[in-house]
This record gives sequence, C-alpha cells and structure tokens, in this order.
Amino acid sequence: MLETISLLFLSNLFMTFAWYGHLKYMNGKPLLLVIVLSWGIAFFEYILQVPANRIGFRHYDLGQLKVIQEVITMTVFAGFAFFIMKQPLKWDYLWAAFCLVGAVYFMFRGGMPHA
Repeated sequence: MLETISLLFLSNLFMTFAWYGHLKYMNGKPLLLVIVLSWGIAFFEYILQVPANRIGFRHYDLGQLKVIQEVITMTVFAGFAFFIMKQPLKWDYLWAAFCLVGAVYFMFRGGMPHA
C-alpha cells in the first residue's frame, strides 16, 4: 500500500509542475510551446499514476483511491505554492485540509474493501 502512495506522490509532483510550473518558468513563451512541454511533463505523471492506481486497486476501492490522490494533490500543491511559487500559505489551506480529513473518514469508515 505504501507503494501506491509513493507513486501517487511522485506522479503529483509531475502533475503540479505540468499544470502550474509554466506560470513561473515559461511566462511569456508561446502558448503552443507551453502546452507541448506540459504534455511532455504529464507523460511522466501517467507513467507513475497508472501503475499506482493498478497497484492500489488491489487494496482500496475506487473512491478510496480518489480521496488518497486528492489528499496527496493538496499536500503537493501547498508545498509547490509555498516553495516554488512563493505564495503565502493561507488559513484556507488548513480549512481545506480539514475537509479532506472528513472525506478520508467517510471513504474509509467501512474499512478496507480488499483486506
């Protein structure tokens, strides 16, 4: 199960850079170039994300996999926003995290489906 979380974390690093990295590093570049480079980065996201979901589906149901991915996405995004984009962390990130904790609770309260 740790393998799934690790692969999802790494895939989210690529995804976040593909979606938002161009705002810092390619501002002013032609849009078509930015799109092609973002697709190239996203290719590596998929190389990690697809196996992560296949492996994870052995242990989690589909909703649980999605919630895990969303928690990882928000964690990676907060770090990216703060460290790379130099955006201040807002209280809204904390409140969103509490909402995600609630989502985790509801998706996992019945236990693990394949355990």
